Amino acid sequence: MASFNKAILIGNLTADPELRQTPNGISVCRFTIAVNRRFSKSEQAQQSADFITIVAWRERAEFVSRYFRKGRPILICGQIQSRSWTDPQGAKHYATEVVADDVSFVENKTDSNGAAPAAQGGSASYTPDAYGAPAYSSNGSSGFEEIPNDSDLPF
Repeated sequence: MASFNKAILIGNLTADPELRQTPNGISVCRFTIAVNRRFSKSEQAQQSADFITIVAWRERAEFVSRYFRKGRPILICGQIQSRSWTDPQGAKHYATEVVADDVSFVENKTDSNGAAPAAQGGSASYTPDAYGAPAYSSNGSSGFEEIPNDSDLPF
């Protein structure tokens, strides 16, 4: 039987991510994101949040610790993983977390710096020349040859 384990989440970091190293020197970053959950109760829409633990390894861990801070939105694609362990006092513990396969920004750079993007009324805007009005030449030197009879066309 086939199986499939994929989680795609967008949420806000609940704290600044902290980069650590394993004894073998592998980077690991464990952080929590808050993901809003909506539900309806007696015709009133209420909102709640789930707090999901994410684990990023190697380059992804370094990326998260370098570019993300508390409160910033983040997109995570990964796998749900459950694990258990027994502490020195003999108590059994369980954890379910998402191991990040891919981490990405949700907002553009101007959003994260607090400035309004140009499309939303910001002062700076840029329109590439390719999006300007087309230029036409009527002097006959366009480099195209007119074919007087359509029957000569190969298609």
